[in-house]
Amino acid sequence: MLTLLPGCTSTPPPVEVVSVPEFVPPPVTLVPPQPGLAQRLALAAPKADPEVLALAVQAQQCATGSGTVAPVERLAVIDYSRPSTEPRLWVFALDDARLLYVEHVAHGKHSGANLATEFSNVEGSLQSSLGLFSTAETYIGGHGYSLRMDGLEPGVNDHARERLIVIHGADYVDPEQALRQGRLGRSFGCPAVRSGIAREVIDSLKGGQLLFAYYPNMDWLKGSRFLACADEGAPDKAVASVASQPGRPLSRNRE
Repeated sequence: MLTLLPGCTSTPPPVEVVSVPEFVPPPVTLVPPQPGLAQRLALAAPKADPEVLALAVQAQQCATGSGTVAPVERLAVIDYSRPSTEPRLWVFALDDARLLYVEHVAHGKHSGANLATEFSNVEGSLQSSLGLFSTAETYIGGHGYSLRMDGLEPGVNDHARERLIVIHGADYVDPEQALRQGRLGRSFGCPAVRSGIAREVIDSLKGGQLLFAYYPNMDWLKGSRFLACADEGAPDKAVASVASQPGRPLSRNRE
């Protein structure tokens, strides 16, 4: 016979039921991918052609990635497919994709009137050159404070130094006068800029930075080694895109 002790019971105490709230996962915040450098430059310079900026970035990354030049902090882009009466020079700081300058720039007197259509690598041609350039030392010349450049593309611009293709200021780079006469003043092939801004632009680019001079010249676009470093098919797509746009006549490039 079971003897119950005082205070004991044979009935188990009731079990307390604890309500556990249903687990609700926290909302997931989708972070959009960081745009590439070319996209960020296009956002910084909305009036520039994004396809041209993409080619410039491709050339810059190819040149630095291949060890042709050391990593750079500045990239200048000239779009010679635009008339001289419009700003067509952009200078960027690459670390934060910041636009530093937007300027008018002259082309060579034998490259064309308001529109440049002819380009050369030959001394005495008085024509502008296309392609990727590395900036070098500054000096005081006939146009004052100037910046030497070395062309990085054989047969396209590699005679730039002996041709004295340099960045300098010039009084004939006058945007208001250009509108009155229908074109900017022209150089002997140099990418000349306004005298009042020349020193600032030169100081931002001196000492091993890069300048990319563009025009839809198919021989150059398809033959440039600096436009052949992207994934297979990418260079052809970029070239086809810029060359097929309305108002982009093809040019000849004379060695």
